[in-house]
Amino acid sequence: MRQKNNWYVITGGPSSGKTTLINRLKELGYKTTEEIARHYMDIQRENGHPVEEVRSHQNEFQLAVLRMQVEVEQQLLPEEVVFLDRAIPDAHAYYHFLHIPEHPELAKALENVSYKKVFILDCLPLVNDYARVENEEAQLKIHEELIAVYEALPFPVVRVPVLSVEERVAFVLNNL
Repeated sequence: MRQKNNWYVITGGPSSGKTTLINRLKELGYKTTEEIARHYMDIQRENGHPVEEVRSHQNEFQLAVLRMQVEVEQQLLPEEVVFLDRAIPDAHAYYHFLHIPEHPELAKALENVSYKKVFILDCLPLVNDYARVENEEAQLKIHEELIAVYEALPFPVVRVPVLSVEERVAFVLNNL
């Protein structure tokens, strides 16, 4: 059964400004979560595993990220207003994009997800870093997968256009 809550998902393809928006919301005093995939990658790097090695084991990587995301969401209080930097359904989009078999834990996790609203940020020009290695074609395909996944769920979806960070913050807060 889906539990009602006050959680808002901020998602979009790679390099769409999710983390920048989340960080600004956090600065304004809102409760936020961090992007789990990047956090997992950082943990692996600290343990001596290069990004290339971690990314070469996509099944393991996706499952670990899913498990961490489930754990984070299970610890949130339903009555709290929280902005999530990605959420469990993002895993569904990535499994599909990567053409890897979905782990059974994903279907179980998706049965229980609940969000007040989902904000999908339009992509910005792609900027790669140590953890983001997609090209522009992959960026757009992932973005389209995310749109398809979230629009198939029973939660309101709001598309956020390319705007300045402050304008995006205002757009999101005005559309809660």
